Amino acid sequence: MATIRALAQMAGVMAVCGLLSAQTGTTTISIELRDGKTGRHITPSNFLLRVNHNETVRNEWVTINDDGTANATIPEDVKELSLQATYGSGMDYYVNCDAAKQSDKDREIWYPVDMILKSGVVAPNECGKTEYTARPGEFVFYVRKRGVLDPLH
Repeated sequence: MATIRALAQMAGVMAVCGLLSAQTGTTTISIELRDGKTGRHITPSNFLLRVNHNETVRNEWVTINDDGTANATIPEDVKELSLQATYGSGMDYYVNCDAAKQSDKDREIWYPVDMILKSGVVAPNECGKTEYTARPGEFVFYVRKRGVLDPLH
C-alpha cells in the first residue's frame, strides 16, 4: 500500500515537473491584423509565421482566438519573425502593407522579437494613413486584399 502511494506521489511530481519544463523555453506574442485603409480589425483564415530567416512556415505555433487576434508561442531562441495572413479558406494571401509600395510586395520583412516583447511593434502601413499603438508583447500589422494587378503568390 505504501509502495503504491509512493509511486503515485512520484508520478504526480514527475507530471508537474514535465509541465513546468514544457512551459519554459517559450515566449508568447500577441498578434493583431488590421485593414491598411480603414484600420479595422481583420480575422484571417490563417497566419503564416516564419522565424529566423527560415522558409519553414510555423503556423502550428499560432493560435487564433475567437476575436480574431492570435497568440504565437515561439521558442526563446527565436530572434526575428515574419508574418503573413490568408483569407478565402486559406487559399489567398493578403498583401502586407509594410511592403505594399515595393516592387516585390511578397517579400518577407523581419521584425526583432526582443523589440516586440519590450515595447510592441506596429509594422509600417504603406496602404493608408491609419495608426495604432502596440503594447509590449504585441505585434500589429496592416494588410490589404490582392488586386487584379498584384502578382499571384
